[in-house]
Parts: sequence; structure tokens; C-alpha cells
Amino acid sequence: MGYLARQLVRYLLLFAVSVPALAYATDGDYTLVIENHRFQPESLLVPAGKKIRIAVENRDATAEEFESHDLNREKVIPANGKAMIFIGPLEPGRYPFIGEFNEKTAQGTIVAQ
Repeated sequence: MGYLARQLVRYLLLFAVSVPALAYATDGDYTLVIENHRFQPESLLVPAGKKIRIAVENRDATAEEFESHDLNREKVIPANGKAMIFIGPLEPGRYPFIGEFNEKTAQGTIVAQ
């Protein structure tokens, strides 16, 4: 294999390895905890115009579903499990979310500013 062919292979491999990281690149990491069928914190302040990743940790013995029509996200978090939710960039504003399996108690808001 010639020098140019080896260089091309190196660049293609480097590109292939970096693409998944770019697809999930975020500007910030945040955490929500579900405990006693409630989200904590109930209000999560995030920067507007940025991509963010929210780690949702469910400490309850039953599954919960993070759902937000405004954010266009639905994700089941297993009992005593974790899940990642990627959102943004968001316009400034308030974005409500609920735990669909416990709507009366599991409520929260993401505030982008």
C-alpha cells in the first residue's frame, strides 16, 4: 500500500472514530433524580441555545417514564435504573415534563435562559 493510501486509511479511521462523539457532543451535563415518585430538582435551570444531556436516575422500585410534549421526548427509566436524555439547543422558556406513570406527583420543568 502506498503512502497516500495509508494516509487516506488513517484519516478515514480517525473520522469514523470521531463521528459518534460529535453526534452526542453536549455543552452541559445535568442530573434528575426520581425518588418517591417525584423529580428532584423539580425545576432544572439550563442555558438557552446549548445542547445538554440529562442523566435521569430512578431510585424507586418501579419504572417511570420521562415525558415532555414540549421537548418531544419520551424515555422509560427502569426501576433502580438510569437513562440519558439529550435535548437542545432550546429557546429561552419553560419546558414542562412529567413522569407519565405517576403524573400527580412526578412533575417538573426545564427552564432555559
